[in-house]
Amino acid sequence: MHKPTLALATRSGLPTEFQLILADYPRTGWSQHRDFNGLAAFWLDRHLAFRQTLQRLTSDTQARLDRTLAPEAYAQRLVRQGSGMLSDLIGHHQIEDDAYFPKLARLEPRIAKGFDMLDADHHALHDLIDRFAKGANAALQEPDEARQRDKTARFLTDLQAFRHMLTRHLDDEEDLVLPVVLKHRVG
Repeated sequence: MHKPTLALATRSGLPTEFQLILADYPRTGWSQHRDFNGLAAFWLDRHLAFRQTLQRLTSDTQARLDRTLAPEAYAQRLVRQGSGMLSDLIGHHQIEDDAYFPKLARLEPRIAKGFDMLDADHHALHDLIDRFAKGANAALQEPDEARQRDKTARFLTDLQAFRHMLTRHLDDEEDLVLPVVLKHRVG
């Protein structure tokens, strides 16, 4: 029997072995749960903000390449939104790794390895965060228009890969964490 991979880059969803609590607390019922408006809603709101920012950054970068967004406007948006998102994402991961994941793993030892998987995701994502920052800076600091467009196109490719990996992680994290939070009334 083939064991599903836990690596973020090759995972296509939350492995079945970690869906034990999700089976009793499916996504479709989260917003109706009596404890949803606490930590669960906050967690989903943070994840939604990351998704929306990545969508805006992707659209803005494509608009810059299409020459429908001026270089100055693009630079302002990328610096403001990109640096804010990266800072928030790093802080979010630190809180999860240091506080929430250990607590949730103790509450549900049957799926504790799932929290280890999410922690490993954070390390993989931090490599992409570094790549994001370097790619954005390279595109923004290039004075030559043609080379700047090339660097912006490379940044867009990296941004799309980052968005794909972060979305995979956020989806899996929600499916693992939120059912435990709701079941045990955490937060």
